[in-house]
Amino acid sequence: MARIIAAAILTACLSQGAALAKTVQTEIIRPLAENPQSDPATGSGQYLPESLTSPQDSETDSADDDGKPQVLYNTDMLPRTVARMHAQLREAALAGSMDRLRMVLESNELPPTLSFTETGDPIEFLKSSSGDGEGFEILAILADILDAGFLHVDAGTPQEMYIWPYFSRYPLFDLTPDQKVELYRIVTAGDFAEMQDFGAWTFYRVGIGPDGTLHYFVAGD
Repeated sequence: MARIIAAAILTACLSQGAALAKTVQTEIIRPLAENPQSDPATGSGQYLPESLTSPQDSETDSADDDGKPQVLYNTDMLPRTVARMHAQLREAALAGSMDRLRMVLESNELPPTLSFTETGDPIEFLKSSSGDGEGFEILAILADILDAGFLHVDAGTPQEMYIWPYFSRYPLFDLTPDQKVELYRIVTAGDFAEMQDFGAWTFYRVGIGPDGTLHYFVAGD
């Protein structure tokens, strides 16, 4: 009988020990990073890779390390309103449709600057400015300009603008060979030589505000 009682007591002790062992949880404590990102819900530190916690250079930086304006090509980074205006202008140009271009201009918040003098009807003015008299040359120029690199200038000011092509605000004497090839897709060597003598870009350029308003499609100075 004594043996039976002792065995029962031993079995009970072992069962209780096993139960206690199951309830014990372990936690591995690792040192936090020097500047952890806090979880807003818990306030606890959470380590993130440096690529996510450190400020990165963005495509909208105003200048490169050498002080020249930063040339941009990726239109995916444009604000939605700017991208829409850019796309509408480009589509009208590539379609060879002055009627579609008229719709884009008339949907604009304000009449864009097309000349530094009086223009009258905008489409008729553009046709008269085109070498072929129908506007196709102007549409081709517009398409080429909108396919070129661009600049984001005066960010955070009332003058903030996205400008095509970047040559209109870029040092013309500092162009690299590949930039010159890009430039000659828009103007002739003779045009470029005259602009170098003048000291500024005088050919067509496009300016779109951050709200998507087309401010100008104009040549001259």
